[in-house]
Amino acid sequence: MRPSWTRVSALGLAVLALSACAELQARLAPAPGPTAGKPATQPAAFESEEFVVTFAQPGDTAERLASRFLGDPSKAWMIEDYNEGVAPGREVVVPKRPWNLAGVDRAGYQLVPVLVYHNIGPQARGRLVIAAKSFEEQMRHLKANGYRVVTLRELFEFISFRHQLPRRAVVITFDDGYKSFLDYAYPILKELGFKATLFIYTDYVGAGRNAMTWDDLRRLARDGFDIQGHTKTHGDLRRKPGESDADFDRRMQEELGLPQGLFQRHLGRTAQIIAYPYGNQDDEVIKKVREYGYLAAFTVYREGNPSFVYPLRAHRSQIYSEMTLEEFARNLTVFSEERIR
Repeated sequence: MRPSWTRVSALGLAVLALSACAELQARLAPAPGPTAGKPATQPAAFESEEFVVTFAQPGDTAERLASRFLGDPSKAWMIEDYNEGVAPGREVVVPKRPWNLAGVDRAGYQLVPVLVYHNIGPQARGRLVIAAKSFEEQMRHLKANGYRVVTLRELFEFISFRHQLPRRAVVITFDDGYKSFLDYAYPILKELGFKATLFIYTDYVGAGRNAMTWDDLRRLARDGFDIQGHTKTHGDLRRKPGESDADFDRRMQEELGLPQGLFQRHLGRTAQIIAYPYGNQDDEVIKKVREYGYLAAFTVYREGNPSFVYPLRAHRSQIYSEMTLEEFARNLTVFSEERIR
């Protein structure tokens, strides 16, 4: 994705100027002698309010350039996404700020997959208990293929057009609050530097040896993992046949309101995001979700999220235990082609 044609032209002139500078330095360089073998002087970088244009030196990587010019090696994705690669002697454009907040260009628009897991065990069991080995294989596939795991906060800043995401951004979530997360998911996520969001239903917290406790959730929150809502009982939120307005309101207060009080008491804050149980929702449910302070909500519609997705009907893709690695990878679509004519 590229900035406007005016900016491209300006960058082109900058690159030409740097190329001419490098060529002039080469012509004026002294003949080989006592100084032969010393490293060449690094060409000066051209810098504007929005970009730096420089030449990559031997040993330069996107991380080193991001550290040097942006002060943060974790912003290497900005250099990688803007350029076709970093190679010694080649010019590199370093964007100093976002250049495409919406993730939209002439060829189509960016998608951000949100993956949802449930339980993990030594072996697969049913559709929702994935084998620990398969989960690790999937996480290493993300790392090896250049996917960058971002947080739900970053995703919703993207949806609000306040934050640009890496071109291969993906979000990892877990539902319900199974203790197995600590045994099998947490170690590999920590090793790879990945974060995740846990959607928990409050009736399950501390409900037995297979469930996380509030202490577990507090420790994860302190370690940078996000804890969000999944209602009180994990029941379908939609109005039941014959349910009166008063009964529906009481049930919504229990399912959506009571968990907010528990979040405040145990985690020091309310939940801002909710995962609909079974992905089920309708306009009436969405109205209640908004009333109880949730800013965003997830279905289980199997599709990535563009920047213009409706925040209260965002998408997630369930990962099942029987999926092969190839089937898993089909959930990682990060761009939708839709050419503007």
